[in-house]
Amino acid sequence: MKFYDFTAKKMNGIEVKMDEYKGKVLLVVNTASKCGFTPQLAELEQMYKDYKDKGFEILGFPCNQFANQDPGSNKEISEFCLINYGVTFTMFEKIDVNGESAHPIYKYLKNNAKGILNNEIKWNFTKFLIDSEGNVVDRFSPTTNPKKIRKDIEKLLP
Repeated sequence: MKFYDFTAKKMNGIEVKMDEYKGKVLLVVNTASKCGFTPQLAELEQMYKDYKDKGFEILGFPCNQFANQDPGSNKEISEFCLINYGVTFTMFEKIDVNGESAHPIYKYLKNNAKGILNNEIKWNFTKFLIDSEGNVVDRFSPTTNPKKIRKDIEKLLP
């Protein structure tokens, strides 16, 4: 399977085929509303605004698997991201990123960009960079500030 073979549901419940993102550079991030890294949403949003017209998209996937840091409903999460951080990049419904119930997209991402020690996601705001052909190029830890990823993104943009 390739990245473009997967689907996921947006916050509004509409299922999206990842092939809609063919030809775009993607940053896939597992987010949380009550995490110490949550302020990264502002930096991610700025990055999205700076590069979206050049073929860049951010796909946010809320997850509540780490210290119960995103317990709200999809609607509550969506409103929180918009009101507090002005998030306009695409947010999907809350998912699991680890374990048997992990979303297939995250199973794929983890198999194609190994983590340190093992493939599991260690915490919220792990970031995966995907090139315009759907290849997983890199994986960034939650502590990696989005500003530090800009050069990697710029190399992949046309």
